Amino acid sequence: MDLDHIDLAIVRELQTDGRLTYEALAQRVGLSRPATRARVQRLLEPGTVRVVAVVHPAVRGLTASAHLSIDVHGAAEPVARAIAAMPQAPFVTLTAGRHAIMAELRTPGFDALDRTIEAVRSVPNVAGVDPLISTRHLKDPYLMADDPTVSDLDETDFRILDALEQDGRLPFADLAERVGLSPGATRARTLRLLEGGVVKVLALIRPEVLGLGLLCGFAVRVEGAREPVARELTAWDQVSFLSACVGRAELVGTITAESLGSARATLDAARALPGVRGVESWVHLELVKERYDLGTPAA
Repeated sequence: MDLDHIDLAIVRELQTDGRLTYEALAQRVGLSRPATRARVQRLLEPGTVRVVAVVHPAVRGLTASAHLSIDVHGAAEPVARAIAAMPQAPFVTLTAGRHAIMAELRTPGFDALDRTIEAVRSVPNVAGVDPLISTRHLKDPYLMADDPTVSDLDETDFRILDALEQDGRLPFADLAERVGLSPGATRARTLRLLEGGVVKVLALIRPEVLGLGLLCGFAVRVEGAREPVARELTAWDQVSFLSACVGRAELVGTITAESLGSARATLDAARALPGVRGVESWVHLELVKERYDLGTPAA
């Protein structure tokens, strides 16, 4: 689908707040409400844009995560799809570089993380697994980096989260019917969850639609303090994801770029940063799985 400047403006607004009303969205992009609604529906229906609700991992008790570099015997795709079938793996890609597959794991604690890594090692034709254990997410286009400020969630709150994961733009009146509250009470509860960092509703759009069809992963080895390098990389627009970790590197991230040349320039700039002693990189060839709605536990 070809997007014009108004479509792109709508997408940018929804990437910031996926629950913007059509009235507010229309004012921001300079269209009438009916025209804005029609544009949004045109983007949503073929799946060009998805508006999703992402619940903070800590709310589900998913307190441990890791990035796995995976070597295989033979074809990589069947192995990647077997790993993608694991509920603990929200992100799996086929890659070009030193390793054939990259995967992210999220689990309730490090014991579960260790067991899941062992399960990945046991997948047929996995030749080796090199994990980077995340200690802190510094930048993420989908997930909240800070811990939620709201913690006393009840069963009704979780029903709201479940409903928003199914439809991030569900109107408050429809949401109220699903959770059994009045529209006013439902709105107050939902805003509390949003403002408290429990859930984030945003638009997802395929990078190639925006002319950013290349995803390049990288791992950075640092001499001395990690934080100055992390702050610099986090500020770069080209770096869409960054996590602090322990293992063979101190930082792992993703570059979103329009071309190989652009990705190379960003990697060279990272190598030139003070304190960086090495950068390993790989290209994501095919996104096998990217799904962070892992299911909300019972209250």
